[in-house]
Amino acid sequence: MPQPMGNEMSDNLSNRGSQDRSRINVNEQHEIRYWTQTLGVTEQRLREAVAAVGVSVEKVRAHLSK
Repeated sequence: MPQPMGNEMSDNLSNRGSQDRSRINVNEQHEIRYWTQTLGVTEQRLREAVAAVGVSVEKVRAHLSK
C-alpha cells in the first residue's frame, strides 16, 4: 500500500520555517521571526524594507545592504 503524502501547505502553522524562502510575508509572525534573525535586522527595519522594495528576499537583502 502506498504511503500517504504529507500535507505540505504554505500556511501550515506547525511548520515555523519559511515555506517560500524567496519571499517575505510580514503578515505571519513566524516569518517575521525567521527573517529578522536570518537578516540580522529589527522587525521595523524588515517591514520598512519590504514596504520599499516588495517581498522578494533578493531585493530586500540588496536594500538592507545599502
